Amino acid sequence: MSTHVAVIGAYGSAGGAVARRLAGESEIELTLIDDGDPGGGLCIQAGCMPSKELISAAEHRFAARHDDRLDGVSTVEFDRVVDRKDDHTSNWASRRRTAIEGLADRDGVEFVHDTAQFVDDRTIQVGDRTIEADSVVIATGSTLDLPPIPGIEDVPVQTSADVFDATEFADSAVVLGLGYVGLELAPYLSEAAEMDVTALELQAELLPEADPGFGEDLAGYYRDAFDMDVRLDAAAQSIEPTADGGVRVTVEQDGERETMTADELFVFTGRAPNLDGLNLSATTLDPGEDWVRDTMQATSDDRVFVVGDANGREPILHVGKEQAETAAENVLAHRAGDSLASYRSTHHHVIFSGLGRLPYVRVGHSAESADEAGIDHVTVDAEAAADGVFKAKDAPEGRARLVVGTDGTVLGYQGLHYHADVMAKTAQIAVEMGLDVRKLPDRAYHPTTPEILDRLIAAASERLDAREERAAPAQ
Repeated sequence: MSTHVAVIGAYGSAGGAVARRLAGESEIELTLIDDGDPGGGLCIQAGCMPSKELISAAEHRFAARHDDRLDGVSTVEFDRVVDRKDDHTSNWASRRRTAIEGLADRDGVEFVHDTAQFVDDRTIQVGDRTIEADSVVIATGSTLDLPPIPGIEDVPVQTSADVFDATEFADSAVVLGLGYVGLELAPYLSEAAEMDVTALELQAELLPEADPGFGEDLAGYYRDAFDMDVRLDAAAQSIEPTADGGVRVTVEQDGERETMTADELFVFTGRAPNLDGLNLSATTLDPGEDWVRDTMQATSDDRVFVVGDANGREPILHVGKEQAETAAENVLAHRAGDSLASYRSTHHHVIFSGLGRLPYVRVGHSAESADEAGIDHVTVDAEAAADGVFKAKDAPEGRARLVVGTDGTVLGYQGLHYHADVMAKTAQIAVEMGLDVRKLPDRAYHPTTPEILDRLIAAASERLDAREERAAPAQ
């Protein structure tokens, strides 16, 4: 007897991963549902891919402007930036749609391009059809999350989606939020659009997942390199329009209130699960904290699986895809009466801060998280400026840290420096395989930026050797 599985949000990265895994299974009847127009997933259409298009253009200007060996400052042609972005994202999204819709050529698989709403537990209305599924996978992604600041509804609000399509910018901006999105797009406004930017962040320090100091360094870089007014531990209390079409924001910081004005307001305060249109009130599902288990099952219905941004656990692309793989395997395991697998991701975050010139990466443990977990460890640090290659590449800012267990196991890496993003995979291999730092080669075959890893590896090995010598009994 076949099992009917409905996937809501099949165009997205997580939904697509579930669809591809289950489409080849015998005795699985699969209905793929998505109302995207044109569709293709958040990352491709309005997330990590278009943001890289913008960041790359601004980074080229930034690199040239800061290099005293070059004369003249380039102007970013926004029409060309947007046209290239649209062309690329259109092609990528088209390939995604074709791949997902093409799954319907297989036996037992259909694709429905329409909106889905629950009318009962695992009963879904799709257009004029009612689908009764044995299992449902919700992969509807996320939507922009605007903060409930008094007056925000009375002014024009620019979001990341607006920045992606903008070909004209005003002279000044107030930016709310310096999380992932703000750290990537606020420098674009300053560098490419040449706006006078004041950025407000609720946190007392940037990069809350980092060890102390990394966020302070990044804030200083934004102030110096981009001439941005970065306000930390700053809360917008109210927003109102000005007579000339701008915005007035009242801010509380350090117990004092200040009013600032700008031409435009940009809100980069994150995203929330996109669940409102599903009519979950017709089901037993109750979204909230911890409403999805590590098995990707909803706590109130073990035949509903929620993956990717929709579950609110960790809105990161690669995490969503891995959650999808777990959900797909667990759909099959649940059907067979087998035990289900749990998914817990290795901490693996990359932020393309500083227009990608000073990206931040954390893989595995920070020193703080290792302390909290009660793991004995040592930390070693390296400054980018101490490596000649960073100076040669005109990017001497930043630093890196390696966290190593006292038994030699590589526990984590943090980098805030040029090409730190490229080193994340190397760090992931070392962390997830539990490699001993003393067995890692501490050499690079060319004078390249990964030499900073070599110095960390060598320093950690020396630290452990010295520790063991001190602990050895006297002969």
